[in-house]
Amino acid sequence: MIRANSPAAAAPRHVSLVALPEAAVSTLFGLYDVLNAFALMGLPAPFQVEIVGEAMGPLMLASGVPVQVQRCIGDIAASDIVIVPSVVVRPQGWGTGRHPRVVEWARAMHARGALLCSACSGIFLLAETGLFDGRDATVHFEYARTFAATYPAVTVHPERVLVISGQHDELVTSGASNTWHDLVLYLIARHAGATTAQAVARMFALQWHQDGLTPYMVFEGRSDHGDAEVLQAQKWLSTHFSMANPVEEMVKRSRLAERTFKRRFAAATGLTPIAYVQRLRIEDAKRRLERTDAPVDEIGWRVGYEDAAFFRRLFKRTTGMAPGAYRRRFSIPAFART
Repeated sequence: MIRANSPAAAAPRHVSLVALPEAAVSTLFGLYDVLNAFALMGLPAPFQVEIVGEAMGPLMLASGVPVQVQRCIGDIAASDIVIVPSVVVRPQGWGTGRHPRVVEWARAMHARGALLCSACSGIFLLAETGLFDGRDATVHFEYARTFAATYPAVTVHPERVLVISGQHDELVTSGASNTWHDLVLYLIARHAGATTAQAVARMFALQWHQDGLTPYMVFEGRSDHGDAEVLQAQKWLSTHFSMANPVEEMVKRSRLAERTFKRRFAAATGLTPIAYVQRLRIEDAKRRLERTDAPVDEIGWRVGYEDAAFFRRLFKRTTGMAPGAYRRRFSIPAFART
């Protein structure tokens, strides 16, 4: 729950915005600009924001853009809010132990009462503190499997926009990419009040992602399970999911008994065969809603559902949005279609 405080009730809270060589420029500068916008809006400044790092001076970020580190973490004895922005996680994963000084400093700031916040993949660094073990967190859904494998003690919810945990709500994580908007608006609402947060949202045209991140997530069935029989069935299903009774046909095409096939399929992919089929169908329906003007009922029929009402219910249960609402949110404008 947001705790709105009067901006006049306390001195500006010190915000340490952590710059790392792996940091994404858009998130770091976006957070910095929004948290420093109050003077331009004629409002009291609730935050004193500094870009901090292991050493003062220029630092090259992951995209090749330099940033000026304003203060060394070794010179910061206390900070009210520590934010680690998005970091680039390479295909080989996140190598732990890259920045032990930053990790120890973040742990010390937390012990002195600081909020620890991450935007998108910044949780990869903060999780090294161990403070998120046994806690809930979120991360960009593209990194969810990598994060879970790297930090199995942290319960990750990639479909959630913002997760606030800890005994005093002091561990705050935001999910995919632009959910740093939700993070910064939450911090403003918490420390300067909801009215101020609304004013900032209007100024920057920021929006809360109130529908969650499920609508943005693209389903890709697991293929790293090592079960050749199941993998063959998945490949066949990728182009035949819209046919009638695809599960029955998969079983026939396999060399396994029906119960054995279904058990192995679920063990390998994490989904029953029928649930897997439904996810493929809904994913295809999402693309059709985004790229065509075909009626919703026709799209349902094309992906394999004769019962239009059932398709609409399944679509909403899977994505969190009705087909029409999904189309309004994600359809490609006519002028951009090729």
